[in-house]
Amino acid sequence: DGCMVQSVEYDHTASIECLRDPMKPLYKGGIIQNSEFNNGLMGWSTYRNNKAGVGKSASGNRFAVVQGAISSLFGAGDAAASQSHSVYQKVQMQGDTHYSLSAWLQVSAGTAHVRAVVKTPNGENITAGGIDAQSGCWTMLKGGMTAHAYHSGQGEVFFESDTPVDIWVDSVSLQPFSFDEWDAHARRSADKARRSTVKVVARGPDGQPMPNTNVSIQLLRTGFPFGNTLTKEILSNPAYEKWFFSRFTVATMENEMKWYSTEWNQNQEDYKIPDDMLKMAQKYGVKVRGHNVFWDDQNSQIKWVRPMGVDQLKAAVQKRLKSVVSRYAGKVIHWDVLNENLHFNFFETKLGPNASPMIYQQVGQIDHNAILFMNEFNTLEQPMDPNGTPTKYIAKMKLIQGYPGNGGLKLGVGLESHFSTPNIPYVRGALDTLAQLKLPMWMTEVDVVKGPNQVKYLEQVLREGYGHPGVQGIVMWAAWHANGCYVMCLTDNTFKNLPVGALVDKLIAEWKTHATSATTDANGLVELDLAHGDYKLTVNHPSSLAASHTITVDAASSEHTVSLKV
Repeated sequence: DGCMVQSVEYDHTASIECLRDPMKPLYKGGIIQNSEFNNGLMGWSTYRNNKAGVGKSASGNRFAVVQGAISSLFGAGDAAASQSHSVYQKVQMQGDTHYSLSAWLQVSAGTAHVRAVVKTPNGENITAGGIDAQSGCWTMLKGGMTAHAYHSGQGEVFFESDTPVDIWVDSVSLQPFSFDEWDAHARRSADKARRSTVKVVARGPDGQPMPNTNVSIQLLRTGFPFGNTLTKEILSNPAYEKWFFSRFTVATMENEMKWYSTEWNQNQEDYKIPDDMLKMAQKYGVKVRGHNVFWDDQNSQIKWVRPMGVDQLKAAVQKRLKSVVSRYAGKVIHWDVLNENLHFNFFETKLGPNASPMIYQQVGQIDHNAILFMNEFNTLEQPMDPNGTPTKYIAKMKLIQGYPGNGGLKLGVGLESHFSTPNIPYVRGALDTLAQLKLPMWMTEVDVVKGPNQVKYLEQVLREGYGHPGVQGIVMWAAWHANGCYVMCLTDNTFKNLPVGALVDKLIAEWKTHATSATTDANGLVELDLAHGDYKLTVNHPSSLAASHTITVDAASSEHTVSLKV
């Protein structure tokens, strides 16, 4: 009918290297004109009295530079007085559209936190992402924002910093996606990452293929780890136990494994509760994340730990680390080693700047199997937070990796994901960037605050995680408490679903393959499209030959041959 528009495929490309010359803009710049500054400053403007020009690198790459981009003081009322600005471009924006934004940035001196900002037609400034840009090389920023119905009209795209530097810009891209296009990509991406086509060949006792054989599949266990937080109430509440273990394949104890729970009074350790919770999880074959060895937040330290001097604290840290890690080594799949060590620094302040890498090293020496996670908030949730950005996260991870003796550590990227209003294009861009670490990446504490859009936002966040090829598991922070949950309850006190719980059940059902059967063709072959997981495969031939065995379907799966014996 002539109005079919070929939709653009989302591009997951990201870089975590600081490069001499930037890469080409994604989507050839999208709706940004002259995105590589090969036509001078055509399409671009500057704010206030800034002078802009085009620089050229030794290799011939052109980019926008701004001189005197630091606004002079216009009196106390000018909020932007101390901000540095880049060149900007006016863009025509559509309502109800996700915009994916990327750019390569450099600053004239040192290192500075630079934000990407989209100014919407109604005058709102929306932060689309932020990075620590350096001088002498280019860093990629990847993020985005959502234009709502009332955001239709002319907007602006620019970059700013609170540090007095000149901001250089290149390879800028702004690509619109309709909500339907965006969601369809997440579903296609999920199908590719979480499902495989498996060939089953049925052969008779003589080794010949057997046509007209019925092959049926029964799911034993889902492959993609999807979990939730547990509380000690589960030990004495069979309804809670039944509800939890019939749904989830991973559990995190909300508080019960933390230092303040196991040694509230110095030298009086008590592990009975976490021991019992772990035993219960093991009974159901549910894997447990070890949360946590230490927490870097000053306010979360036990009262007897806070006033300690260096030597006392070192001894206490050694004791706690050996105690909890050796007790649960081999029984937990992950350790959150030094929780929130990007935002907080209690142990660094007391024990020195290498406290994190040293503690990770010691945990890895005791437990060789568990993956050792950084676990942090606002890396996905808040593009406005300069302390939680993907660039800051990556720098901390590289500090841990690069410390002498840490080369062999199994490290993991933990993203708490405590959302209020998620910026979905930013979430996807941040996941793209963090995936470049090539480490196991989990969303570890997912919740969304109460509000009219709680269910909708949670669904968006969970689908982004499940649909992202870099994410290997999701755990929600929705522990049940009789007197109310942290921010998100899935059920009432009789374990009947609330709207959030109904959504979670809908997704669990959607993400698994239900019992199914098919018949082999003339070559004894049948192809099954299956969500990853463990299955019981049963093969029945009219001649009453039959066989059944279990198979594991994962990303590496291809062909399973089943031999039928009399």
